[in-house]
Amino acid sequence: MARTEGDTWDLANSVGATATMVAAARAAATKRPSPVIDDPFAEPLVRAVGIDVFTRIAAGEMDAIESEGGVGFPRMVDTFAARARFYDDYFADAGEAGVRQVVIVASGLDARPYRLAWPAGTTVYEIDQPEVIEFKAATLSRLNAAPTAEHRAVGIDLREDWPAALRQAGHDPSAPTAWLAEGVLIGFLPPEAEVRLLDNIIGLSATGSRFAADYGQVAGSSEEAQEHSRRATEGWRRQGLDMDIAALTYPGEHTDVAAQLRADGWDATTATLADLFAAAGLPKLEDSEHGAAATLSFMRAVKA
Repeated sequence: MARTEGDTWDLANSVGATATMVAAARAAATKRPSPVIDDPFAEPLVRAVGIDVFTRIAAGEMDAIESEGGVGFPRMVDTFAARARFYDDYFADAGEAGVRQVVIVASGLDARPYRLAWPAGTTVYEIDQPEVIEFKAATLSRLNAAPTAEHRAVGIDLREDWPAALRQAGHDPSAPTAWLAEGVLIGFLPPEAEVRLLDNIIGLSATGSRFAADYGQVAGSSEEAQEHSRRATEGWRRQGLDMDIAALTYPGEHTDVAAQLRADGWDATTATLADLFAAAGLPKLEDSEHGAAATLSFMRAVKA
């Protein structure tokens, strides 16, 4: 279903289902003999959503799914494991640098407030739609999970005045913040909304703040990108799921996030998906395994 102005979703449909897909990949990665990440909360969260193919992936059945024709997403589990590792390492570096205020934007089924070893005195804010926040909190509560930092959830749509809600929750814009926008700036917002999001983050960031994100267009207009999207859509449909990533993204020229931050005086470095695979110690991506995610940029930045 194509996006519309003011549309809504949950974790089982539209853009919300992509958060469940990513969590399923993290769960599958956690089960591997030498995992590059450890997310014990991913599988129960995915099971609670209740989408069959994602539950199967989370349970470690990716090989069986591939034998059934796959999902049209090459190296999906490795891709999201490498991305999670990249951002886990980013938060570890921020903690070592003394940053004790964290904001995760559009957190989805991210369980970092519960699974990472945060330095003492850290406060982690999570922003997402109220229904997503409530679902995750209820599911983790049934698991008797406890956050490993001061955890403050902010239930609000990013199209609303989330900076005011964040400040009301206790965020201090005069102290450095480590921001994360994982899987947000890859076409799921209109281009003008991307700029507005970045402007708000910049305005709430003191010197020493950090920002990490992946950006680009996960479903671009090139012939190759359209072929990637077509294969993925057909793959998900083979598994009984109607999920067309291209229909969930907005057209137009999307923001060069690193360039915008550099223009504001931030020091920004970028990496490719191949770089993330190498850093995580995963086998190299072959040319035939380059899907849409290989076109994205992955960035870390520090406000000088």
